[in-house]
Amino acid sequence: MIDVTSNANEYYQALLDRNSEYEGVFFVGVKTTGVFCRPTCPARKPKFENCEFFSTAQEALLASFRPCKRCRPLSSPNEVSEIVQKLVQAVEEEPEKRWKDKDFQALSIDASTARRQFKKRFGMTFVEYARARRMGLAMKHIREGESVIDAQLATGYESSSGFRDAFSTIMGLPPASAGARKVLKADWLDTPLGPMVACGDEDALYLLEFVDRRGLEREVERLRQKMKAAIVPGTTPVLRSIEKELAAYFNGKTLTFQTPLQLLGSPFQQRVWKELQAIPPGATKSYSELAEAIGKPTAYRAAANANGANQLAIVIPCHRVINANGELGGYGGGLTRKKWLLRHEQQYSLDAFHRP
Repeated sequence: MIDVTSNANEYYQALLDRNSEYEGVFFVGVKTTGVFCRPTCPARKPKFENCEFFSTAQEALLASFRPCKRCRPLSSPNEVSEIVQKLVQAVEEEPEKRWKDKDFQALSIDASTARRQFKKRFGMTFVEYARARRMGLAMKHIREGESVIDAQLATGYESSSGFRDAFSTIMGLPPASAGARKVLKADWLDTPLGPMVACGDEDALYLLEFVDRRGLEREVERLRQKMKAAIVPGTTPVLRSIEKELAAYFNGKTLTFQTPLQLLGSPFQQRVWKELQAIPPGATKSYSELAEAIGKPTAYRAAANANGANQLAIVIPCHRVINANGELGGYGGGLTRKKWLLRHEQQYSLDAFHRP
């Protein structure tokens, strides 16, 4: 069980705020009901004196608490519902399909439920998701040399003006200009600390961030502009690779990553990011030590800014940089996650050291 005297007040406030930054960091057992919940549970909040805090779901189970049926603490945060899985599969089977109410009825799915669940999962409604997927398919046809009219018909549009407007809205340019346009796929990955969004193409990973990171939308827009790329829902072998490696990381099987990365930054930023990757799991460096390591000892503020500009959370371990006085410093994903990641890596490294 967590050290209640040092953390209970902090965790109780996170529970009241339904703060997603604390997902996976603690679970709360409610003495009056006998259930335990995740920090973002929508149920009515218990009084402080009726709460017992745990670092893992297993600890809560061993203390005789049963899992809450509303927040389902034994599943991943924002775990994909059966409805979302079913509809995503349907889109992949017929990506050119234009969905109508009768299509939802055929699958015994309420259209408003689909809209709400997709909005929660992807930040867009199902219709927006399906349209973006369809435009990604149209982009693929055009880049492979097909005419715009063929791409229009292949994706189910009878009206050329309707196709052009939809394409321009999602892709950021008209279909006639799309031949050389780059396409990045975006996928949502579940982790014990909350969902992350990953963007990449067939060759490399460009972005990996926690979904609730402040300024994420601006990051995605900067990526789109810098790469002159359309970003659409989907997956690639690179995104499947990072999903597997993140699962291994959180399970404590390995703390290293082999997925190829695309680093988009100035030469100075890239030097900082390369140095971050050289910090061993379980170790930390201060911002001044980071600046010294790249041969710029007086540029610790610039090194800190480059650290904050990292768009590949966990994989490029900016969470391993702390203040010279030992305090955590900043972290885009939230200081609670930073603390958890450092503790996780230190524990893994300790276990590996004692392993025969």
